[in-house]
Amino acid sequence: MATSIRLSRGGSKKRPYYKIVVADSRSPRDGAFIERIGSFNPLLAKDDEKRVVLDTERAKHWVSVGAQPTDRVARFLDAAGVKERAARNNPKKGEPGQKAKDRAEDRATKAAEAAEAAAAAAAAPAPEPEPEAVEAAEAETVEVVAEAVEAATPEAAEPAAEVNEATPNSDAGDAAEGPEGESAQAPAEG
Repeated sequence: MATSIRLSRGGSKKRPYYKIVVADSRSPRDGAFIERIGSFNPLLAKDDEKRVVLDTERAKHWVSVGAQPTDRVARFLDAAGVKERAARNNPKKGEPGQKAKDRAEDRATKAAEAAEAAAAAAAAPAPEPEPEAVEAAEAETVEVVAEAVEAATPEAAEPAAEVNEATPNSDAGDAAEGPEGESAQAPAEG
């Protein structure tokens, strides 16, 4: 009879608790077992001593008579010093696929081209502006500054004030006159 050392699930929904059992390899996971040799509580902290409880003497006996542990139980037995577990390594599993490799290669070439273009732009001297364009820009700047200075001086606001003083009721008089300066009201007869 082929025997295995494996986990048998117990506990309630979303609160697992496992028994470490020696069972016939053909029996169901939570079915009949030959002997219970420990327990595993995954809800406890990894450094908690009650997370994995294992009867090492019985585990050694069952390993010596040919019981095969599952991967998870083999980890527990290795930690307890019962049976050394060979480390598994699959370097192909973490390797990206061909399309991902192609995309990475394309990104690398684009980045290299961008770096070369930036280096070439930095190495090339900056073009000198034409003297005529510089003179035109300076003249335009001088004109803009002169206009700003004129608008900011208080003398520019005085002539408008003098016009308003000369015709104090210009608004009322303008409304009463007609198109050619004639009065819109009929002359008072009297």
